[in-house]
Amino acid sequence: MNLPNFLTALRILLIPIFVIFLIDGAFIKALGIFTIGALTDAIDGFIARITGQRTILGLYLDPIADKLFIASSYIALSLMNIIPAWLTVIVISRDVFISIGVVILFIGLERMELRPTLLSKATTIFQTATIILSMSGRIWNFSDHRYLFVAFFMTALFTVLSGVDYLYRGLMLMGSEKRIK
Repeated sequence: MNLPNFLTALRILLIPIFVIFLIDGAFIKALGIFTIGALTDAIDGFIARITGQRTILGLYLDPIADKLFIASSYIALSLMNIIPAWLTVIVISRDVFISIGVVILFIGLERMELRPTLLSKATTIFQTATIILSMSGRIWNFSDHRYLFVAFFMTALFTVLSGVDYLYRGLMLMGSEKRIK
């Protein structure tokens, strides 16, 4: 197993540790684990590209790890009333729709290249920042929650825009293929 795939697998293994720390109210430890997970997300792809260690396993495992990590974080924080449930529904719905679309495209197309867009990368940054800000607010008892409202709104906006962008791209891919007779 190469280093990028190890980092991706590590991110998956960190999920239960993160959730357990949240459940136990150990927000500083949870924030530390989440930060490590977010860093592995940023580093694994970079290392794979610059060292030529891109693999089929990494191609599929990395987005799965990302979706599991984000979904687990949003669900746990929503159940603890730290992140609003409506935002969790938006974040998870987008990932479910994208996953269904990928499966449909994979079945329907002979060749498909999975590449994140600049918009989806911005969405990931907003989703991650919202988790970090939400936990930080709980740890340091920020009295002004306006920054959280802005984070929630921007995360929702970028998540929806990214979902619409992926839908458009998927429909264009499906429309560009030969029709079944």
